[in-house]
Amino acid sequence: MLVEVCCNSLESAINAQSAGADRVELCSELGVGGITPSSGLIQQVQKHINIPIHVLLRPRSGHFTYTDTEFEVMHKDIEVCIELGVDGIVSGALNSDNTIAIEKTKILISKSKPLHFTFHRAFDWIDDQKKALLQLEELGIDTVLTSGKLGAAEDAINQLKELKRLSSRITIMPGGGVNAANISAFKKAEFKAIHFSGSSFVNQVDTSTKITMNSKKHLAENEVAVTNEKIVRQIVQLIK
Repeated sequence: MLVEVCCNSLESAINAQSAGADRVELCSELGVGGITPSSGLIQQVQKHINIPIHVLLRPRSGHFTYTDTEFEVMHKDIEVCIELGVDGIVSGALNSDNTIAIEKTKILISKSKPLHFTFHRAFDWIDDQKKALLQLEELGIDTVLTSGKLGAAEDAINQLKELKRLSSRITIMPGGGVNAANISAFKKAEFKAIHFSGSSFVNQVDTSTKITMNSKKHLAENEVAVTNEKIVRQIVQLIK
């Protein structure tokens, strides 16, 4: 079974390799499900580890229905990843009804060639996963990362096994709540790959008397914050 560790930093990637991981999925901000890491982080991880690096392509947190400008950024990020020589891309796009955005996903795959392509956990927002899996097979996806539509992959293991049976070409990679206590269930089910972060928390500082820098309104998953031209113009006019 291939072990992929989701890494959010250089230290995480080094630790994953030292512990025997087969590859890393590199991202930033695990607290929102991961977003695209910086090119600087990618380059430093490449400098320090020699196992394959797959890079998450997700331009922001929230839902997976991307505007043209967001998609433009994703195109550029793919170009950067190819130039840097990473081993794989982890991405995907959905329509507003949470079905696969076929044309957008097709473009992402095409621009990523010849890299390995994993469709990420946007797959877990899709109602009919079996239909979606067959669509992804036609598009040429290599791997699907999924928890089986539940918060923890362990709770959806029967659904995951059914997906594994449905496609002989795509690797179904369970992810979400995978840990030492439940890993044997995935091994017994003969999955070819597994995904987890193996995180613990370090570098603690006392923030008990400080104002929070987290913004709850920006953590909404059903809408996206964008700078409003009218609001900015109004304030500019008031002070200029």
